Amino acid sequence: MYNLLKPLLFSLQPEKAHHIALKTLKTGLKTPLISNILKKQYKFEDKSLEQELFGLKFPNPIGLAAGFDKEAKYIDELSTLGFGFIEIGTITPKPQAGNPQPRLFRLPKDKALINRMGFNNDGMEVAVERLKNRKSNIIVGGNIGKNKVTPNEEATNDYLLCFNTLYEYVDYFVVNVSSPNTPGLRALQEKEPLTNLLKTLQNLNYQKPKSKPILLKIAPDLNESQLEDIVDILKDTNLDGIVCSNTTINRSNLTTNNIEIDKIGNGGLSGFPVKDRATEVIKFIRKRNATIPIIGVGGIMNGADAKEKLDAGANLVQIYTGFVYGGPNVVKEMKIHLSK
Repeated sequence: MYNLLKPLLFSLQPEKAHHIALKTLKTGLKTPLISNILKKQYKFEDKSLEQELFGLKFPNPIGLAAGFDKEAKYIDELSTLGFGFIEIGTITPKPQAGNPQPRLFRLPKDKALINRMGFNNDGMEVAVERLKNRKSNIIVGGNIGKNKVTPNEEATNDYLLCFNTLYEYVDYFVVNVSSPNTPGLRALQEKEPLTNLLKTLQNLNYQKPKSKPILLKIAPDLNESQLEDIVDILKDTNLDGIVCSNTTINRSNLTTNNIEIDKIGNGGLSGFPVKDRATEVIKFIRKRNATIPIIGVGGIMNGADAKEKLDAGANLVQIYTGFVYGGPNVVKEMKIHLSK
């Protein structure tokens, strides 16, 4: 079905196509016949794909990365496509519109996207109401960030607010300090502010009746010294895992011509061009920490790419751009490939 719709969707502005595709899925699943067909088409289960990490049992290692369902609107619908887990967000305390449109761009020659969305979401309170009403029992991660207007010296408060508000309704948290689309956010990846932020979050976490897994999402653009700092921070803050990695600001080795790239402007690049760097970061982290759970993200377009990330040291993987280009069937294809 997606192959029939893809030419139409790719003729539209990417953000508009995104919303149309999700609304079409939601509408289709309301019809029992279509719902049964879709569930049967994308169903694939294999015991060999199951694993337990930070107290959660994942039916398979293929997750949907944050950014696809930013506002927790489509968890039930997306859960029918065979994902092992879904990460919502990035969620901020207050609603915010994000950056001006257009802010999402396709690079078909590179199997890539550039986005400068800017944490557009309806805020944590609205997200909670949607989470309360979800019907599926799929594992849900809450990717949390700060509002654009919040200065970095007050950023910790935003993360604490999101953690407290979402605590009862998500299964794990991801601290996002690595998006390139919120001014100054990546400065929070530096050792001192990041250590303080994560320690404060963990202190709050330990005060809860049951602590929730907290993971850190990092940028692929960190140099070796910065990655060494990240390894130290993971140990010092007793974090439950790491997500490697977010989008990149690097524009090297693209097939798309420079004139078009310059016309698009700023934003984070995702998809196939990020694949090798994301894998390098995973290998670096795994070499220095043999046990910490790693979620591998970046340029996973098929089953072979997913296996590459797992072989590099990841325990789970997430897709976004590969899902856009490959459609829902790519999830099943990846699971079949990994099961072999």
